[in-house]
This record gives sequence, C-alpha cells and structure tokens, in this order.
Amino acid sequence: MMFRRILSILLSVWALAGRLPAQIASSQPQPSSEPRTIAMTVPDGTPLQIALDKEVRVRKAGEPLTGRVMQPVYVFDHLVIPVGTVATGRISTIEPVSGRLRTLDALNADFTPVHKLSVAFDELILPDGRHIDLHATIVPGSGQVIRLLSADEHKKNGVRDAAAQKMDQARAQWNNAMKQVESPGRMHVVTRYAVAQLPVHPQYIDAGTLYTAEVSQPLDFGSESVSSDTLFAIGTQPPPGSLVHAVLLTPLNSATTPKSADVEAQLSQPLLDQGHLILPAGTRLRGTVLQARPARRLHRNGQLRITFREVVLPNGAIQTVDTRLQGIQSDSADNAQLDSEGGTKSTDSKTRYLSTGASVGLALIGSGGRNDVGDAGPAAGGATGFKLIGLVVGLTFRSHTYGILMSAYGGGRSIYNNFLGMGRNIVFPKDTAMEIGFGNRTSMPMPAESNGASR
Repeated sequence: MMFRRILSILLSVWALAGRLPAQIASSQPQPSSEPRTIAMTVPDGTPLQIALDKEVRVRKAGEPLTGRVMQPVYVFDHLVIPVGTVATGRISTIEPVSGRLRTLDALNADFTPVHKLSVAFDELILPDGRHIDLHATIVPGSGQVIRLLSADEHKKNGVRDAAAQKMDQARAQWNNAMKQVESPGRMHVVTRYAVAQLPVHPQYIDAGTLYTAEVSQPLDFGSESVSSDTLFAIGTQPPPGSLVHAVLLTPLNSATTPKSADVEAQLSQPLLDQGHLILPAGTRLRGTVLQARPARRLHRNGQLRITFREVVLPNGAIQTVDTRLQGIQSDSADNAQLDSEGGTKSTDSKTRYLSTGASVGLALIGSGGRNDVGDAGPAAGGATGFKLIGLVVGLTFRSHTYGILMSAYGGGRSIYNNFLGMGRNIVFPKDTAMEIGFGNRTSMPMPAESNGASR
C-alpha cells in the first residue's frame, strides 16, 4: 500500500514537471504576429522641395507657376509623394522697390530693379492623376538654384567605401530628378545675361529654382497594413556603410551658430537592410557642431562642420551611432565644398580675377591723361564707376578729373569686393536636404588656415 502511494506521488510530480515549462512559456509575452495598420498621413511641417520646371517671366501677381517635387515623401516606410509629382501655384505678391534702391540702381544704369517675390503652391498632381489640395508655407530664404554637394572620394585599400558608392546613387537620383526640369541651353544663358545688362529689362524666375514648402495642413493618403516581419528589425544598429536621407531641423550659419551647439535632423526616407526596416521615416538624429568659423575680412570665407551621434527611434529609444556627412544641398552661388570629414566651406569663383582685372584695366584707362588716351579716359572712368550713367556723363563733359575720380571708385570697389571685404558665410536653412553615412569615422579637426589666407 505504501509503495503504491509513493509511486502515485512520483507520477504526479513527473506529470506536473512536464506541464510546468509549457505553462511558464505560455505566460511570457509573445511578439505579436498580427500586422499593424498605420495611418498614411503627411503631418504638418513636412517639407516639400519643389523646383520650377520652366522659366517664368514676372509680370504681375497671380502669374501661374508649375514645378516638380524633387525629393520623395514617405510616411513610416511607404512612399506617398514620389519624385516628379507636379505642383501648381502662382506668384502671390510682388513687393515694391524702395526709392533708395531705385536711385542706386539708376546710377548703375538699371531702371528696372529686381522686385522681391512671394510664391505659393496649392495643388499636387500625382503620377496616377490624383489631384490633392495643398496648403503649405514657403520657407523664408528658399527660392534659389540648388546643387547637391558630395564629399571627397573615400577609399580603403584603393576601393571606394560603401557609403561613397551609395552617395553616387543619391547623386544620380538627384540628377535624374533635375532632368524633369527644363534646363536652359548655353545660348539662352548668354542671352539672358546680355538682356540683364540693359538699362530696361524684364525680370525672370529661372527654371530649376528650388522652393521649400512646409505642409501647413496634414495630407491624408488613407492607411496601410505593415507586417510584423517588417517591424521586428526596427531599432537594430544601422549596418556600416548605410546611407540615410534626412532634412535639417536646426538652421545653421557659420556666422551665428556657436561651436558645440545642438543639431537635429529627421529622416525623410526609411532605411532598409535586405528588405528589413531598420529606421522608419521620421526618425530623429541628434548631433553637434564640431567647428564653426565665421567669414572674415580679406575675403576669408566661413566654414562649418557637424556630426550626428544619436538616433532617436519613434518609441523614444536612443542609439549611439557613428556618422559622417556625405552630401548636402547648397545654394549654387555659394560655391561650397564638402570635404571627406563632413566639413563645409565656401570657395571663391575664379571669375573674380577676370572681373577685377577688367575693372582695374578700365580704371587705368580712365585715369590716363588726354595725350595718352584722348577722350576715352573720362568715358572709361565713368563706366568703371557707374556703368552707363557714368559713361554718358564722361563723354558729355569730358572731364579728366571726373574720369580719375570714377576710375578710383570703380577699381577700388572691385578690389575691395573680391579680395579685401568680408568673405561668404556657410548657411544651411531649415529643411536643407542631406545624406548621412553610418560607419567608422576618423575625427579630424578642420584644416587650419595658412597665414590667415584660406578661402
């Protein structure tokens, strides 16, 4: 009897031990295999980059504009506004020109000074033909011809690294997007330049002028189902060599941004690795300004270097990362360059030597005596100082004193503007598009100026 009781107890314990792991396992939270439904809503504040697809002559407020979206817009991991989407709008206001500016321009033989403009875009036309009402605010300072800067070549053992190769793809995508914009031919550019030198000339907005329009009312594209297979890799470390597309949330200016200032950016496109979502669109990046050098006299240009150290996931989790700025958009007029360590500096156009040489040459002619250059001296001096008005006055009065004064003014102004005056600062406004590479980075200081003459 006792033996049977002991055997029964042992069998019961064995059965309980067999069931216990299963019960424990079933009590642990399991990852959901159910797909998630995500609202495909473009939130307010999202920037749209819109480039005019053809040249527009400025006649009156209300003049229609058409452009193309140059950067895709994603919600989480879904593309909702592709590159090439048509945006329609208008010139909303044409500001009057002050009397002071009119007077100065008239002295320079320009009787049609440039008006400041405001534009607005109010509709998107998707490639599938859908029309979407757009309420957006144009970011102040946008409305320039923009180019995509890329860092110097990165090589390891003679082979370009993965981030540099992906930057080539990003550059190709930008160039393909710009091909949808009407590109003026060389003769057209020369003709426009010649027309702009006339005393009376029309005003144009160039094809390719890029405006940043921030959405002021959310755009609703319905909802999409996202599988658990897509979600499970979110938050894993971005693979070395990954390249992400982001927009700058913190405006930067080498003249006013201090060293060690905080910088934030936001992913404008998701990061995928072998089909798995690593970082969704909207993920934040946090960084700092490593070095800021304002422009100075003697035409020494500003320099700026930034880096991003943290990734802030949508759930608030923070990752430490190692990044390098691989590409950034910049105003074409800035002649900016991006070095291999993510530092940006403005460079001077070589045409400044030609323009200064021409001005000094005219100044020498204008300051010459009657026996040397005859009546050409006063005319050349006047032209050097105040273009056509100075030329007419010089020919009318034939005063060599006037020619000398205008020659000194014109030649000195050209030398000052191109060599002695303040250099150009690096400015990256809010919503500037950039390409950021993940992986190993060698932190190098910005190259020191040589005898204070670095450009």
